[in-house]
Amino acid sequence: MKSGQLRKYLVMGSNQCSRDPHEVLREAIAGGITAFQYREKGNGARLGQERLMLGRSLREICKENDILFFVNDDLELAIQLGANGVHVGQADKEVTYIREHHPELLIGLSVSNETELANSEIDYVDYLGAGPIYPTATKEDAKESVGTDWIRRIKIVHPTIPVVGIGGIDPTNASNVIEAGADGVAVISAITKAVDIKAAVRQI
Repeated sequence: MKSGQLRKYLVMGSNQCSRDPHEVLREAIAGGITAFQYREKGNGARLGQERLMLGRSLREICKENDILFFVNDDLELAIQLGANGVHVGQADKEVTYIREHHPELLIGLSVSNETELANSEIDYVDYLGAGPIYPTATKEDAKESVGTDWIRRIKIVHPTIPVVGIGGIDPTNASNVIEAGADGVAVISAITKAVDIKAAVRQI
């Protein structure tokens, strides 16, 4: 993974889009996103074959534009789609298993507090997702917001691992997350529901 490839990281599923997800992704790429995470879950998400087919078409768009493509939580789907990587939470497939059985995949891991950070196999992952930085309504099971100090704390303990801030990030506060030491920001609704997606990405 090259430096800067996590700088503008779009996380999206069809149920987060106010219009066709293919259009949203293409406009976001035109605006300058550097990574994409397919997160097709929650109320209104596509299931089964529809989920797979949408993932394939979004994967192709990313491949054509040399954009990193991650899958949220689902290792099997990541393999089916030929993803660059998988992003997992604390309760998902263990990163040691993923690294051992699928060394070709990049691995992102969410960390929200000191306990999770201390108990995580940091040496096996390629980047950490830190947050939620600010309050967010996008994730139904979101934890309490932790603020930008959490990014500073992670960087003190693990100064070399890339950190991506997520949760409530938009064009008005993204710079604060980067200034705190994050290597990138992950954004959902501030891009997917923006009137001008390209402009929103540029401002992040």
